[in-house]
Amino acid sequence: MTDTHMNLFKSILSGENEKLHVGLIVDSPWMPGYCGISNIDFYAQPDVWFNSYVKIKKDFPDILFLPDWWAEYGMATEPSGFGIKFSFYDNNLPSVYALAADMEDVEELVEGLKVPDPRKDGLMPLLLNLQKQMQPKLKDIGEKINIVSARGPMTIAAHLFSVTELLLCAKVEPDVYHKLLKKTTQLCKDWLSAQLEVCSDAEGILVLDDITGFFSKLDYEQFAHPYLKEVFSAFDGKIKLLHNDTANDTPFPYMEDLGIDLLNFTHERGIDSVRKQTGDKIVLLGNIPPMSLSRNTPDEVYELAKTCINDYIKEAGNTKRLLLSVGGGVPMGAKGENIKAILKAASEF
Repeated sequence: MTDTHMNLFKSILSGENEKLHVGLIVDSPWMPGYCGISNIDFYAQPDVWFNSYVKIKKDFPDILFLPDWWAEYGMATEPSGFGIKFSFYDNNLPSVYALAADMEDVEELVEGLKVPDPRKDGLMPLLLNLQKQMQPKLKDIGEKINIVSARGPMTIAAHLFSVTELLLCAKVEPDVYHKLLKKTTQLCKDWLSAQLEVCSDAEGILVLDDITGFFSKLDYEQFAHPYLKEVFSAFDGKIKLLHNDTANDTPFPYMEDLGIDLLNFTHERGIDSVRKQTGDKIVLLGNIPPMSLSRNTPDEVYELAKTCINDYIKEAGNTKRLLLSVGGGVPMGAKGENIKAILKAASEF
């Protein structure tokens, strides 16, 4: 971000902003297609990656892109450190292949897993190098890497053993589950710390963990919340962002206890309800249906944005601590004119 955008973002977090603004989580599902390049070029050619961000910032100068200048290889980034197999494609995200396809194999594999060193293992050292290489170029155009990102402990684990096997493990072999989550939580913290060392200007962290939304209340308290809290508690003084767009109300009342500053959540839950359940201290990043950006007309997206704004005001009384967005990340195929329709709704308000 530029200093101007970062200061604006901080004013929204503190509830001091006077106008309604738009923020979007963008990465490789959307950017290669929008920029007319292949996913492999986006991942493998630093100049192509850099120029893609320059393009979207030129096309949409009023949007707060989050986390911005995101060094990533889709879902393959963190699990690669554990030795998973993955495949790359020209026009799609990398595929990740689970280490175990059967519950019978999970305990033995968990025992043998070593916590990766993000400075040496898997794809992570390549991304650290990208962040390091790009900083002089970013400085030249008045930009910084202000927020670093990591998949959360449950999501990393789910890519090692599949969602089904992970959830079964929690219920059938809870001791094994906790052994696994201690390792993925440590990687999450180590990966964020390694990026913060390279990106010395970074002031925030983004954790993305949809698997937190797969639990009931009692299971969330036992199998998810402690690990998320451990991650966020390790970064005192940093701005803390969480993405979880699973359609489940269970985590919402716990968000304040996590100490987060911003929540990106599902469009399948009303923004007024989420505001009520999370309290009034956390910025909500939402809540337009993501696929409307690729499937709907600009007029339809505009109306969806207006509905989101009005629903928020019904509960909050104003637009403080609202960053208008979609309920998730920007999807593959999202159209520029539909993004501009969201900007139009925000500016007219």
